[in-house]
Formats: sequence, C-alpha cells, structure tokens
Amino acid sequence: MCGIVGYVGEKQAAQVLVGGLKRLEYRGYDSAGIAVIEGGVLTVLRATGKLKHLEGKVASEQPKGTIGIGHTRWATHGRPSDDNAHPHTFEGVSVVHNGIIENHLALKAELKGKGHVFSSETDSEVFAHLIRQELKAGNELVASVRAATRRVKGTYALVVVTEADPSRIVCTREAQPMVLGLSQGQNFVASDVPALLDHTRDVIFMEDGDLAVVTREGIALTDRSGTAVTRKVTRIDWTPGMAEKGGHKHFMHKEIAEQPRAIADTLRGRILRSEGDVHFDGWNLSEAQVKSMERVWILACGTSFHSGLAGKWMIESLARIPVEVELASEFRYRDPIVSKQQLAVAISQSGETLDTLAAMREAKARGATTMTLCNVIGSAMTREADFTVLTNAGPEIGVASTKAFTTQLAGLYLLAIKLGRLKGTLDAKAAQAHLEKLSEVPKLIEEVLHTEAKVKEIARTYLNAQDFLFLGRGPMQSVALEGALKLKEISYIHAEGYAGGEMKHGPIALIDEKMPVVVVAPSEPHVHYEKIIGNIEEVRARGGQVIAVVEAGDAHVHGLANHVIEIPKTSALIAPIVATVPLQLLAYHVADLRGTDVDQPRNLAKSVTVE
Repeated sequence: MCGIVGYVGEKQAAQVLVGGLKRLEYRGYDSAGIAVIEGGVLTVLRATGKLKHLEGKVASEQPKGTIGIGHTRWATHGRPSDDNAHPHTFEGVSVVHNGIIENHLALKAELKGKGHVFSSETDSEVFAHLIRQELKAGNELVASVRAATRRVKGTYALVVVTEADPSRIVCTREAQPMVLGLSQGQNFVASDVPALLDHTRDVIFMEDGDLAVVTREGIALTDRSGTAVTRKVTRIDWTPGMAEKGGHKHFMHKEIAEQPRAIADTLRGRILRSEGDVHFDGWNLSEAQVKSMERVWILACGTSFHSGLAGKWMIESLARIPVEVELASEFRYRDPIVSKQQLAVAISQSGETLDTLAAMREAKARGATTMTLCNVIGSAMTREADFTVLTNAGPEIGVASTKAFTTQLAGLYLLAIKLGRLKGTLDAKAAQAHLEKLSEVPKLIEEVLHTEAKVKEIARTYLNAQDFLFLGRGPMQSVALEGALKLKEISYIHAEGYAGGEMKHGPIALIDEKMPVVVVAPSEPHVHYEKIIGNIEEVRARGGQVIAVVEAGDAHVHGLANHVIEIPKTSALIAPIVATVPLQLLAYHVADLRGTDVDQPRNLAKSVTVE
C-alpha cells in the first residue's frame, strides 16, 4: 500500500528516491518524504499530497547525499500531514515503515516516560525511538534494529539510516513486501519492483524475518536468528516502458484495452488441446487427491472475491467439487472447519494482500493444500503457497483492477477444467470443447472494446446520477458486483450489485425514474435469462432507467431497455469474462467525464497490506 525506496551508491540520492517513488504512485498515498545523508548529517524533506509538492521542496532545497530513503504514505494512524509523513527521525535515526505496530500506544507511553518526545501521531515513529534507545545503550545498528523489532507486535517493512553510520541502509520485513535491487556500484531496497526498474532488473525478494545490510559494495542478508542466508536473485523481464500509458489518457484505460493480450498470456502454454487437458507449472495434486477432495475454499478480498464467486460456478459445474468463497478478512476469525482433503485457493493481484495471505496461512496451518492465483512472481503468496498459478497479466498500475480480474476468471476456468479432468467429471472431448471456447475469449473481448463509443454516450447520459443498481443472475452476479465496485471506486457514485432474485427483497424500494439500473442479461442459461427479463420488467414498471448488457441479436431486450450494450454470444461460464468489459468501460467514462482521479482514486491503495 505505502511505497518505500532506499538507495546507496554514487549518484545524488534525492533524485533517485523521488524517481522510484513516482513508480510507486499506483499504490495510493497521501503524503511523501525523503531523507538523505551528506557528511554525517541527515536532511529530511516531507510534504502532504502528491509527489509534485515533495519535488518542489527537493528542487528548491537541493539536498545532497549519496545514501537515502524515501516513502509515500497512505494514512492509517494519524491524519495526512507533513508531520505524519515519513521518514520519521529521532536524534539522528531516520526510518520509513509500512505496516502497523499494534502495541504502539504501550511503547509510546513507555518511551515518553523515559523522556522521549514524539513529533507525529503515527505508530511508525516508535521505530526511530526504539532504535535510538538501543544505540544509546551501546549496541551497533544491526543489533539495535533487531532489538527494536523484537519489541514490536505487528507487521513491518522497515528501512533505517543513521547519521552515525552513513554508509549503509538496514532493512527488515515481517508480513510486508520488500525487494532488494542489485547493481554495479549501487544497490537499492523498495516495497515493489517498479521502483527499481530504471536502474536494475536483478532483484531479491526478502522473506519474513530477513534483515539486509545494503551498501554501495553489496548486500548482506541474515535471517531472524542472525545467520547469514542466500536468497535467489530473480531477473525481471518487464521494463518501465511496460508501465507507461502508451498513448492512453489513463493507466486504467490502457489496462482495459490490454485485456485480450493479458488473457492470451494467461492461457499461453497451458491449453493442451490434443489431450483435452490443462498444464500448470508446479502442479502437485494427484488424481487420487482430487478424487478425494472434500471442498475447495476460495479466499479473497474485493475484486478478487468477485472473481472467486464466478470461480465457484466454474469449479462446481465442471469438477463437481463443493466450493466455499470466503472473504479473507473474515475467514481466520471464525474458526473455519478445514481438513487435509481440502484445497484453499488464495486470489490476489499483488500476492501481498495481508488479509488474504493470513487466510491462506490459516488454511495451511489447518491442513489444507494451498494454491495462489496471483499476478506477481516472487510475492509472499507465491513463496508460501504449495503451488502457484500466475495470471501473467503484466504490471497493473491503475488502482481499480481490470485486467487482473478478467485474467483471474480465465485462470479459474483453467483450474476448473484441470480439476474436472482429474476428478473424472470431464472427459477429454468435453474438456476440449471448454478449452476451445476459452481460447476464443481474447477475440471476443476485442469485439466488446469496439462498443466503447456507445458506452461513453451512455456514461454521458448518467454521469450526474447519485445511485446505480447492478443486477445479474447465476455467474453474472459476480459481474454485477464487480461493475458496481468499479463505478463506486473511481467515480464516487454510490452503486450496489445484487443477484437479480434479491431485487424484490429490498433494493426495489430505491427504484424511481432517477435510478439507472444496469442489467447483465446473456441468454444462457435460459432459466436465468427468463428470470432477468422479469427483473427488467419490474424496473420498468417503477420508472427506472435500464442499461442492459445482452448478447448480439437479442431483439427482445432491445424493446425493453433504455440503452443496450451488445456482447458476443458465448457459453454461460465464459460470459462473465466478456460481460465484465463494458461495465469497466462504463465506470471509466463516467469517472473521466466527472473529472475524478481515475488511476488513483481517493482513500484507495493498489496493494492492501494492512488489516
């Protein structure tokens, strides 16, 4: 969620740090700051708001130093302000921190009792005081950082520099992402890979409990016990240019347009047409294990939770294994009944979503086999799950997820076919038919993208609406929920998604002539189509404005709806992937016409690494 960058080398650190923080703006933030050291003296600059405010201070004050740390903060403890922005500094110790210190109030009280004066409302400042206390007691820097983390209850990605030791950065992590960057004569630390790609593609993903000492000459890693460890160096094969807008007004618009390519990359190398099967690297479930599987848990939050709801339909339909879709934030707090004969699938774009990671760990501790469906290789979930299915969507910069969602749906469809083949509920011929349909999806989405001009006109009609209702039945319920989430995230219009059958159990009271109602109404399965037509009639009877997403050639709905968006016809389980795209475009254009910050909507962050 917050962004961290650290640098030590031969260049002026301030420019490197600000450049790295720019690459992390997608994570969401409300303030930013840097600390650099020159001649054993710390210079700290901080500013509330966008990075341009910090850049202005850097340009005017021109801080010098070839070692430094930087941070973009998303407020948790304490309002957005210059004082609450990181880095936090106390008597020559400067820190940046992602995470939450759960016992910060008790630690603050203790430290204040010893004469410490705090300058912020944050929990993070506690680290600077704890480390300084250890240094004054005669401990060297690494030992002081370890001692401070032992006092803390919570999570952290912590990076430290000091005036007394101005040649090195010390960093450590616990349940928060941290990556090291390796280069000749200079080295880096960051909370995410994009911050490093202007300088290096060789990175090390730190593990929980790891501590790194970063100098110009190299990086030394130790584990929680202080024993030297070696972690794999990963070569990143995408460049900063892959995260540029490429002529699009916003990253979100670019990422919507990238979905045909992204889904093709999700499918590439995995569809075995001749065998009617699916290949996953690292798959370790045997036929016997799948046949004895009692349940699949899908653990996720937000957009990923919505993909899981569609995944339930896919897996239960094709593999006939019961599926429970759980909000990861609730799963571990309710004593779930989990056994060794169950599979827990954790879904997360970043692979670092704290609630989902914790839920996956809980399921694993209770005996389940764990799998993650994720977009980021080397992330915490990919390291801890028993096996991983990467969505291969490429970097997603816009906070509101688009291509991550549709590639998750494609990945879940592949998973359903794989489980069905092993379970024996799908023979090779049936699986071939499903795989053939799935392989057509990139082309189908290309067709949907051609409806954008029409969708933009619909957006213009309703950009001043106060409320939206989204309806879908069966697997389309997940599309309705996701459509409502996209609209509320980036346009700030109140929107709710419902299963169509639930409309009469409350939401129908809201419908009047001012209420736009988006109805996702593909023709298959026919029983759902008949019922959703009934929902449209109910909306019309109360004066509501109907925006219908239907299959091409559906003349019946054309006669009922105020506006119609056509999508290509496909099967009932694949239709959610295709039907999602016009709702993404609708949300995007409503937000753009309203003038909101599409890529970085207020109060939101890309990777939610706090509870």
